[in-house]
Amino acid sequence: MLYHNIVNDETIPPGDRRGSRRDTVVTIRHVGALALGSVLFFGAPALAETGAEAGGTGAHSHEHGQAQDDIYRGYFEDAQIADRALSDWEGDWQSVYPYLMDGSLDGVMEHKAEHGDKTAAEYRAYYETGYATDVERIVIDGDTVAFYRGGEAAEGRYAADGYEILTYEAGNRGVRFVFRKTGGDEAAPAFIQFSDHRIAPEKAGHYHLYWGDDRAALLGELSNWPTYYPSALSAGEIAHEMDAH
Repeated sequence: MLYHNIVNDETIPPGDRRGSRRDTVVTIRHVGALALGSVLFFGAPALAETGAEAGGTGAHSHEHGQAQDDIYRGYFEDAQIADRALSDWEGDWQSVYPYLMDGSLDGVMEHKAEHGDKTAAEYRAYYETGYATDVERIVIDGDTVAFYRGGEAAEGRYAADGYEILTYEAGNRGVRFVFRKTGGDEAAPAFIQFSDHRIAPEKAGHYHLYWGDDRAALLGELSNWPTYYPSALSAGEIAHEMDAH
């Protein structure tokens, strides 16, 4: 398929392990129109790309910040999860993969190495697999999603199709919000799934996206999570945001 990713399509669920890898048991529970009724087991990669942005002052802000941090790391109750509209991801988005490959994110990898358990080169290799995609730009407008590859767009119209709850052996969890294609170009994927460390309606600052034509099979893709930031941001601004996480 023209717009399938170079490597396995996967968003990174919340729960940072700074790039370490180990086998993880993953239970996937479906909430939405199509019940899967199964438990799947994977050798999952480490969880990455998490962290919360703190803000405000006072006890209330501290408590709110802690709650948000817990969600970002994958600790939350089912009652906190709510359906989300495609408008949460509306906008013009760019892949960060080219910036990783041209060295613009080298400082981010060095920052991770200072606080993690891998070298900067090892982190780069990890994210090189994770970020890899040939879809350099995504534009979301209303119910339409346009995937740009080599400057050429494939567009699809999408409707909400529930969400997936993933539970990991470590006890943390992730939520993936699913949308199915209802019309548009044949080359546009049948399903798209978002992960952005949020579990209820809220505008995304960046997100991880994976896509394909088999809804259930996509849940087994755990090595690649194309990541998108607003197209208006420069490489330096993206690096700054990544360091803040």
